[in-house]
Amino acid sequence: MKQLYLMRHAKSEWDDPDLDDHDRPLSPRGERAAPLMAGHLKSRSIQPGLILCSTARRTRETLGFLTPALDGVPVQFERQVYTFNPDSLFDRLRLLDDSLKAVMVVGHNPALQDLTLMLTEGQTVTAARTALEDKFPTAAYAELDLDIGSWRDLATGCGRLAHFTRPRDLA
Repeated sequence: MKQLYLMRHAKSEWDDPDLDDHDRPLSPRGERAAPLMAGHLKSRSIQPGLILCSTARRTRETLGFLTPALDGVPVQFERQVYTFNPDSLFDRLRLLDDSLKAVMVVGHNPALQDLTLMLTEGQTVTAARTALEDKFPTAAYAELDLDIGSWRDLATGCGRLAHFTRPRDLA
């Protein structure tokens, strides 16, 4: 059994149309939501063995708010996680070391939503899954329990959505 924690970056700023997407910072709304979600992660006592974080500014800033709740967890900033394609994340996860029982990804949509839906395909419909099917909003967090012994075995339908929280759920 493996666990996958997926965190979408908090709301980003769109005021400067000339700014490259990779360089967009968090908006004031994002700066309020990220610490709220950090408190939620702390209350759930999650402890990943590794955090894979996109190299985009907004994901790095989101992670900065999460770090106190995830004290001491090693972080790898990877350009491959700066993707909107779930297949890229899927391929990256299959390369993880099997000594890792739980991993967190701080990334982007639609990759996170599509990956979650792919990994939990065939799961019994729950209120959490229905909410996730509708939208994986900024600063939202999902926990997946994966019925695999090796990350190489990651496959469509191998997971169960154990938890899904949006910032508005905590307000």
